[in-house]
Amino acid sequence: MTAHPADSGPPHLPPMRTIGELRAALTMGYGFPGDADDFEAELAREINHADPADLSGVVRLVEEFRGRITARQDPGFDSAVAAAVAEIRAARGNGR
Repeated sequence: MTAHPADSGPPHLPPMRTIGELRAALTMGYGFPGDADDFEAELAREINHADPADLSGVVRLVEEFRGRITARQDPGFDSAVAAAVAEIRAARGNGR
């Protein structure tokens, strides 16, 4: 189940200050389908291959998934994606 904000007002975002809070938000259905599993797999891969003195890959991953949650909770996201798909189809000349 994906949490959807009300149609008016700013989107409600869960706390995402820590990796634990980000995990909880993904597990509760914020973000896109499959994001919780994808995050765990990518986090494990980053940690297993990271130099202990350089965790920039982990930081990048956390920022990416925070952004995915923020985008998914934006009330205009679905309409923006639909508009982009319509433009691409129109440019290709197929109205499917």
